[in-house]
Amino acid sequence: MASAAIFSSLRRRRSPSLEAFLAPVDLTEVALVQTLAAVSSELISCFANRVFFFQRRNSRSLIRKMEVFLVMLEYLRDSGSGSMPSLPSTAILCFKELYLLLYRSKILLDYCAQSSKLWLLLQNHSISGHFHDLNQEISTLLDVFPINDVGLSDDVREQVELLQKHSRKAKLYVDKSDENLRLRFFSFLNEFENGRIPNHVDLKLFFVERLEIRDAKSCRSEIEFLEEQIVNHEGDIEPTACVLNGFVAITRYCRFLLFGFEEDEVKLPFCNQKKPRKGLITREIAQTFISIPKDFCCPISLDLMTDPVIISTGQAYDRSSIVRWMEEGHCTCPKTGQMLIHTRLVPNRALKNLIMQWCTAHNVSYDPVETTDGSAESFAEALPIKAATKANRATTTILVQHLANGSQVAQAIAAREIRLLAKTGKKNRAFIAEAGAIPHLRKLLSSLNPVAQENSVTAMLNLSIYDRNKSLIMDEDGCLGLIVEVLRLGLTTEARENAAATLFSLSAVHGYKKRIADEGGAIEALAGLLRVGTPRGKKDAVTALFNLSTHSENCARMIEAGAVTALVGALGNEGVAEEAAGALALIVRQPIGAEAVGKEEMAVTGLITMMRCGTARGKENAVAALLELCRSGGAAATERVLKAPALAGLLQTLLFTGTKRARRKAASLARVFQRCENASLHFGGLGVGYAFAGNSTTSNRDSRFANDVSVSMSISVQVL
Repeated sequence: MASAAIFSSLRRRRSPSLEAFLAPVDLTEVALVQTLAAVSSELISCFANRVFFFQRRNSRSLIRKMEVFLVMLEYLRDSGSGSMPSLPSTAILCFKELYLLLYRSKILLDYCAQSSKLWLLLQNHSISGHFHDLNQEISTLLDVFPINDVGLSDDVREQVELLQKHSRKAKLYVDKSDENLRLRFFSFLNEFENGRIPNHVDLKLFFVERLEIRDAKSCRSEIEFLEEQIVNHEGDIEPTACVLNGFVAITRYCRFLLFGFEEDEVKLPFCNQKKPRKGLITREIAQTFISIPKDFCCPISLDLMTDPVIISTGQAYDRSSIVRWMEEGHCTCPKTGQMLIHTRLVPNRALKNLIMQWCTAHNVSYDPVETTDGSAESFAEALPIKAATKANRATTTILVQHLANGSQVAQAIAAREIRLLAKTGKKNRAFIAEAGAIPHLRKLLSSLNPVAQENSVTAMLNLSIYDRNKSLIMDEDGCLGLIVEVLRLGLTTEARENAAATLFSLSAVHGYKKRIADEGGAIEALAGLLRVGTPRGKKDAVTALFNLSTHSENCARMIEAGAVTALVGALGNEGVAEEAAGALALIVRQPIGAEAVGKEEMAVTGLITMMRCGTARGKENAVAALLELCRSGGAAATERVLKAPALAGLLQTLLFTGTKRARRKAASLARVFQRCENASLHFGGLGVGYAFAGNSTTSNRDSRFANDVSVSMSISVQVL
């Protein structure tokens, strides 16, 4: 009975004490009473003297109950009545339930002790409900417990009976003063929602006097905790994620309004890493025990999809991930890089059913999201609320003022906060630029402060994701040159890498590709980063070089700057080989590019290796590069490719097992060889593959394949 009550309570409230149901020891193998006494004693010693800012009365009440249980358990242990054979079976069952209750209590008290003040305030009703649930379960246990059959002394029995009476009478308790504070917090949200900025004195009274958040560091901790809850948010938790975003925006505004730009903050090295977050149970299971089929994972989040949808390019994504992608201002497919014709999202019910079947077969918990509207616009409109936008605008005004006129320390902090604000949402990126942040960020690019420089270039990167900001950055006098200077000589590794990513983002506009390539030292620095950078740096460099290679007028400049050599060398690096082959396939379209690639000793060998061991897209890019090398490089290049060992077998494999585009390119390459004088000797064993390639429709196919020079890529800008 008590066990059923525990599990029903868990289902009702999604208690933070879920882990307690996995008992850390096997109670059938140890002395039961001794274990319970030890657990109770540990719990009381941890929390008896702890001062809880919220849930004070509920916490003290629960601890007092545990103290009564400890008195009873210690009496049974010390009197010898607590041995398993001498206890009634009902008492043993009750003690096992008590074991779970003790651990649930410990986790709930830990939750109250370690959570942020603002989060506890927002969860006031819910957490009070958890305490009430525990009290009800304690009451049920005591009703069943055979008090008169376990040999308790009169004074101990009296304490247990008194606890029993109090537990029966206990009601849900929600502290009125805490509730008033919660309502006051919501009133600030409402003021911002209505376009008004709350009074400075009221905000100070709330944060400083009532919540005792007295410095910037404490305020920053509150913000980070709330942001973590947004990331881990489950749909049925209140408040909703969009409302939490509003509270984060208000708290960030108050952090600067009330506490200014404290110097000690900038001394802390900026780090984009967060504490390990506790994810959903399905994710934990998947990461620890089960390999999720790749087709069931969202290409953006890499998590199991709960609401798969199809976009205009035919690719499937989890709804929340692709909506966030579109909200950030992207208008391309993350996987293919194609432009989106429209933003309608079509539910992929067939895939959802397959995922549900797989989860059932593997005992993985699955909670699909039900939606009725298939448009990204209507879904995305619910994400930001007016309050968050208004508060972020107010914060941006303060930040840009200090970015322009503040001390060096204030400027460094302001750049960091603008970087964070620009991470999400095209609205944020738009009004940050409108507030005039870009010219001041440009000045910080040449700062001798590593933190300031890193944050300014990363802020530029995040702002550049919004297409309208690209022109503001490129038109800002000297900005492009300073970004390249950070790429070449940046004071931190992350600054150099983010400068490369910024060039990639800016080069998404075709008209800027030539300007970037012509900027002194840009391609040389990208090539250098590709050769000796970190794995992430190499990825940033190769994607930027790929984008620049799509402009035909950049070919000579890339050859001169050593980019071709760097790209050929990258063919042997699994992390960037796919993009490197794609860039080479574009470069060799031109005779001078084909000549430069042909002179690279390892070029053909590297491309052949990719055809053998690369990804499906990598094989596609490799065979495309070899095809273009033959077409543009003349007889010498064709002969060199022709003599490559094992190429015949690899082509035959691609003709039957490659992607549709890879098969077309492999067939076109085979025809090129058939026209060569010695091709029949070298490729005589292709058999069926060439019988297919050389049928009566060859002339028509050749005319179509002659223009088949597309390159398959999947690259996107990452906010940092």
